[in-house]
Amino acid sequence: MTRRFLCCTLAALCLYSIFPCRILAVETSAASAILMDADSGRVLYEQNAGQKMLIASTTKILTALVAIRHGDLNASVKVSREAAYTEGSSMYLKEGETLTLETLLYGVLLCSGNDAAVAVAQHVGGSVKGFVALLNEQAQGLGMEHSSFANPNGLDDEQHYSTARDMAKLARAALENETLMRIASTRSVTIGGRTMTNHNKLLRYVDGCLGLKTGYTKAAGRTLVSCAEKNGQRLIAVTLQDGNDWADHQALYEYGFSAYPARTCAVRGQALTQASVSGGVSPTVPLIAGAGFCYPAAETERLTTRICLDEPLRVPVTAEKTVGAAVFCLNGTEIGRVPLVAGRTVMPKVSSALAGLKLELKDE
Repeated sequence: MTRRFLCCTLAALCLYSIFPCRILAVETSAASAILMDADSGRVLYEQNAGQKMLIASTTKILTALVAIRHGDLNASVKVSREAAYTEGSSMYLKEGETLTLETLLYGVLLCSGNDAAVAVAQHVGGSVKGFVALLNEQAQGLGMEHSSFANPNGLDDEQHYSTARDMAKLARAALENETLMRIASTRSVTIGGRTMTNHNKLLRYVDGCLGLKTGYTKAAGRTLVSCAEKNGQRLIAVTLQDGNDWADHQALYEYGFSAYPARTCAVRGQALTQASVSGGVSPTVPLIAGAGFCYPAAETERLTTRICLDEPLRVPVTAEKTVGAAVFCLNGTEIGRVPLVAGRTVMPKVSSALAGLKLELKDE
């Protein structure tokens, strides 16, 4: 029996919300923008999202991520003259002062300190040039195929650019870094007598905003990468060259959470269906989802579940053994799958077991 024959389509399973969902239109003032579901990676809205653009200080998301992955947060960093006199936004470092790497990262993400970014780069990478190599290596590792980094702070450079789509990929990685998000979500902090206030106004404007990073240069215009959570669903918004970014991000979140709520397809431990068992004391066994799965979907979109067994079930069936997968499809296209395990042990019927024993004795 083929695997295809074993696949059956279930009726839509917990796939449509009991609450009506009204699809809203959304527009932004950005030259480039994207709205992405953080957990699935599904793009819910985009506008020139693949266009290479200057990204200004949103660069510092990657700077912080690389520093956290390669550095020791408790390490002491002595501020160089080059760092202290870096142009642009600043946490007002003084040449020769010593701070921890973690304190400098607060300066990078809250104050958008170009001076802090250079100090971090010199410490973690050995030099700004060495750190830039780490930035580009990390970007490639995250699948940011249309990005290039020339410095740790986002100052304008022909070799320093990204796309809204690539920056959303970066934000997905940042969301999984607990240390980075703890810092980026901080509204204000005082360390060593230095008070630092977060430039990200969305932390005050948007309920559930998780933070991330603002940016601005004259050439890049206003840039903004943010994340927000509602009812367990996390969305990422990126706007580049957008003079109305605060309002645009609020509108994008209103649209995304309303038009594409996360639908629960499976809950870990949930019995999704029953499967037939050949020769068992019980003719069926419940198939249990080995993991949970949610996906953002509009009210008009069709989500279905296919049950695919690795092979026909024959006794004995052992409880918690993986026997196949639940495959989830959106409008007929697979979007994910979870393992299916047997919900209980099924032993052979006594008559079947005795018949088998007689055959063995006869053969002897």
